[in-house]
Order: sequence, then C-alpha cells, then structure tokens
Amino acid sequence: MTTLNEYLEAGQTVISNLLLKNYHRLGMTNDEFLLWLQLYSLQNQGDLFPDITLLAQDMGNTTEQAFQVLDKLEKKGFLKIETFTDDDNKKRDRYNLSYIFERLAVLQEQEKFKTQQQSEEASVKELYRSIEQEFGRPLSAIEFQRIGDWLESDHYSAELIHLALREAVLSQAYNLNYIDRILLSWERKNIKTKQQVADEQKKRKQLIMQKEIDQPTQNKTLPKVSIENWLDE
Repeated sequence: MTTLNEYLEAGQTVISNLLLKNYHRLGMTNDEFLLWLQLYSLQNQGDLFPDITLLAQDMGNTTEQAFQVLDKLEKKGFLKIETFTDDDNKKRDRYNLSYIFERLAVLQEQEKFKTQQQSEEASVKELYRSIEQEFGRPLSAIEFQRIGDWLESDHYSAELIHLALREAVLSQAYNLNYIDRILLSWERKNIKTKQQVADEQKKRKQLIMQKEIDQPTQNKTLPKVSIENWLDE
C-alpha cells in the first residue's frame, strides 16, 4: 500500500483546467492527450526526451501503438522533436510541447470573438425592436437600410444609437432624421460611449443652469420641461 510520503515524493503534475476542458476542441483524442500529458509530466521532472517504450508500458499500450499516437501528435502540430545544445555543449533531443498552448490561445480568442459577435447581433436585434416599439409601428425597408448604414458605414454602436433614440423620444421626435442629427452632433464632439453621453448631458445642464443664474431675476422664465433641441446644433 502506498504511504502518504511515497505519494508526496512522487510529485505532482499541474495542468491548467483550461487545457483539460478544451483539448478535445483542439482536435486531440483521449489517447493523444494522455500521451502528451505523460511527456509533459516527465519533462517537468527533467526528462526532456522520454523513452516511448517505457511510456507505452505505463499506458498499457504496445510500443507500436505509442509511436503511432506520437506520430499523430507531431502531424497535428501538437509537438515537435528539436535538437538543442545543453550546458555541456552537447547535442541533445527534446520534445517541444509548447505548441498546444499556442493553439489554446488561438482557440480562446476565437471563442471570445464568437461570443462578442453573438452579443453584438443580439444588441442590433434589440435596437430594431426598440425603435419599432417607440415609433409605434413597423420600420419600412428604407428605415431598416438607414439604420444598417449607421451600423455598417458610419460605425455607430447599437448602444449609441439606442441612446440617441432615447434623446429623440424625450423630445417627442419619432423619426430617424432627428436621431441622425443627434448622432452627427455626438460624432462632431467625438462622443462614442454611454459615459461620454452622460458627461455631455451633465455639461449641457450646467450651462443651462448657469445662464438662468446670470439672467436678471425679473426676466427669468423657467421652462416647464427641459428638452434638448438637437435641431439647433
């Protein structure tokens, strides 16, 4: 029976859960990953070019089967046999196992891009739905095209167009021309984010309040509702 000391002295092989979860998505079979893991473990113990025959015995495979799996790993680009010069100026071979991490990084970027793309598509669908809801009618083909131009040609984000829609609704202007004027005004001021829109609105309110303070008391007329008139830009 293995004692606790024997277990601890055998050492441990630490592998990222990210790799454990995604090796199959990278195109590795279970046998290929197990052999790569065995090589990785031995390299961490200082054996840069392990004996495949001994590995085959540990895995319960024949030497021929182990070499077949090794050949597949090399052809798929998960490892390469390299020659290097050690500290004693001797030529030695080793398995370069780092390629799997490069492949994993590429996979992660692809997943992030896919998630971002799906999120953007959902935002665009929500934008069209919101405009139709605020206008109280379906959008025409021309209106769909115009909104598409804002997104594709003018590169306005769906979030920014949604904020412009809210400004138009507050001004009771239910048309795309008014929204377009708002977007152009923000573009001239290099406003591209929700926070920048909020900062601009805060600045406008401060200017209005300052003008009211500067006016003589007898001439001050307070509006019932403070509305942004974007057509006066």
